[in-house]
Amino acid sequence: MTIPRTYAIRTLGCQMNVHDSERLAGMLESAGYQHVDTVPEAALRATDAGDEGADILVLNTCSVRENAANKLFGNLGQLAAVKRERPGMQIAVGGCLAQQMGDGIVDRAPWVDVVLGTHNLDVLPTLLERARHNQEAAVEIEESLKVFPSTLPTKRESAYAAWVSISVGCNNTCTFCIVPQLRGKERDRRPGEILQEIEAVVAEGAIEVTLLGQNVNSYGVGFGQKGAFADLLRACGQIEGLERVRFTSPHPAAFTQDVIDAMAETPNVMPSLHMPLQSGSDRILRAMRRSYRSKKFLGILDSVREKIPNAAITTDIIVGFPGETEEDFQATLDVVEQSRFSSAFTFLYSPRPGTPAADMEDQVPAEVASERYNRLLALQNRISTEENEAIVGRTVDILIAEGEGRKDADTARLTGRAEDNRLVHVALPDHLRHLAGTFSSDDHAFELPRPGDMVRATVTHGAPHHLLADSALEGGTFEIIRTRAGDAWAKDKARVAELEAEARGPVSLGLPTIRPRS
Repeated sequence: MTIPRTYAIRTLGCQMNVHDSERLAGMLESAGYQHVDTVPEAALRATDAGDEGADILVLNTCSVRENAANKLFGNLGQLAAVKRERPGMQIAVGGCLAQQMGDGIVDRAPWVDVVLGTHNLDVLPTLLERARHNQEAAVEIEESLKVFPSTLPTKRESAYAAWVSISVGCNNTCTFCIVPQLRGKERDRRPGEILQEIEAVVAEGAIEVTLLGQNVNSYGVGFGQKGAFADLLRACGQIEGLERVRFTSPHPAAFTQDVIDAMAETPNVMPSLHMPLQSGSDRILRAMRRSYRSKKFLGILDSVREKIPNAAITTDIIVGFPGETEEDFQATLDVVEQSRFSSAFTFLYSPRPGTPAADMEDQVPAEVASERYNRLLALQNRISTEENEAIVGRTVDILIAEGEGRKDADTARLTGRAEDNRLVHVALPDHLRHLAGTFSSDDHAFELPRPGDMVRATVTHGAPHHLLADSALEGGTFEIIRTRAGDAWAKDKARVAELEAEARGPVSLGLPTIRPRS
């Protein structure tokens, strides 16, 4: 029996890359490839190099980190040995690092078959075929977007939650960021196209949508419509069956009251907001070319909490930016203390080649930056714990997730996200606890909540990075809310099982058969 040609995609970086990988998967499936998970014979070939057993391995890269290239080539070195032992295997490299390095990837790793950039995802199947035919690497990097990615086929990772791009690229000039060079100038989609895509994913079973853009609240500049993002949020509130709307990421400089009002007044827009601070020092913000100051930033948070008192606000912070003094860092600690973030993504500054900050003088010594980073981490962990402990006693609706840090068999809990996007581990009642770890089994499909279903439970404990909702253990609130999204997850799971059965094919022992008499 011939095994279908299979693919796997490994994604590094931001949500944009995650969504781009869904499009790359859609392109490959449209070209006749099957995901390696659906072909057991192929999956059994997987090695420690991370190839997953696939014939086509796509590495969708990120260039945000200074050592991103070192990690990529270290991984490619491991994959070279796998490729030698697997006839016909191809390796493709895409994403921001590919856009940045181009032919340089093949120069350092000549066993790579395909390199493509962020502006031409649609050419992946063609480049794979060209490389196969010519028996040499196919490299194609476009300097600007040729096909808007949202028009491409998409194989979504989740049946119950979907990413929807509202724009690509960025018009900001932050000195630490290379994204505008690699993703290009901002280009906005028309509202009608976005709403049409949202309606389509909801019709397929999704109940949660996250709107994506490098700077979502500047949406509408491209077609001259002021207030377009607030209008888009309100329009999402009119889509029947759409229960949760989120967005990422806004920029404090352009975040306006009309967006806050739209969030507060649109029931399915969730009370969660990611607002990147980067630094609490006005001097460092100027050096970063972040066109807001700490007073404006804190004012935004006050306005959000006035309108949405239960909002969970998260942020990004860079420690050790060139020229940062102890006074500057203390200003960051002061703003973090006042901001009361539910969580923060904290980063040690690392130079991105090609950015203005990489050439700045007064680079902060690594040991100084690390010491500051640890102080910030300790502060934010304290605040996160206090904020989460304050939620104890609140009853929340948890959208059960698949593969989000679950350890069901060990903890007898399921995992999901509350309305405010906090991670919640929810305990099962006594009569279901012995089934923990098997919620994806067909045997228990009508007993346990499925990914995409909701569980209503009461928070019993707050930790720095998660909540526990163990009310079921005390005979308290535990309600399973079956959803269309859970149905869609079950349907997808059944389809994967069918593909696996088709790939295995009928088992023949080579024995003669006897025809029944007519």
